[in-house]
Amino acid sequence: MSLTDEQVSSPPLSLSERAYAAIQDKLIMLEIPPMAPIDEVGLVESLGVGRTPVREALKRLEVDRLVVSYARRGTFATAVEISDLAYISEIRVQLEPLAARRAAENAGPAMREDLAELADATDALEVPSLTRDELMRWDLRVHRAVYRASGNPHLEDTLVRYDNLATRIFCIFLDRMTDFVSHVEEHAGLLRTIAEGDADGAARRARQHVLGFEKAIRAVI
Repeated sequence: MSLTDEQVSSPPLSLSERAYAAIQDKLIMLEIPPMAPIDEVGLVESLGVGRTPVREALKRLEVDRLVVSYARRGTFATAVEISDLAYISEIRVQLEPLAARRAAENAGPAMREDLAELADATDALEVPSLTRDELMRWDLRVHRAVYRASGNPHLEDTLVRYDNLATRIFCIFLDRMTDFVSHVEEHAGLLRTIAEGDADGAARRARQHVLGFEKAIRAVI
């Protein structure tokens, strides 16, 4: 992901926010692998921004646990430990159902229509033909849509952070996993249940999805 002139000049995001989004994407999608050193000069050149926005972005990413800085050694992408899966799932299994429930209860007509359309688009996917990046980005898109529909920006921010960490784990083990179709089908069912206003059903589906993800990862470790 690079920063085009249009993106740089386009409000409301600042240069540091644009840099943050771009570097975050590289970390989540493992374009910058776990434990790899962060090349600030390379990022400045590839993103077309100055050192200050990149450094501001890296400070935010350290709070997100995507990078870690060491005195006199520099900044590195964080490692992905299998113990992280349990910690992340412990949080997501509580908060993902809450977000789904709130979305089903509070989303307005326009948001419900958007979610229903996203469900239809998800059903129409030819999953076996998707690349790793396409599958991951669709997964992110669905989860972000649910978080946004919850109407709680603090809940949304928290879940985005932990979903980012879960996605890094997903990327690492994706090549060993085989049943992508059911994973995508779960997304469509969750979106449609929210769009229909079924709060209990949405919370139940969200919980099952998180537990199913952890089980699928553990099966291939």
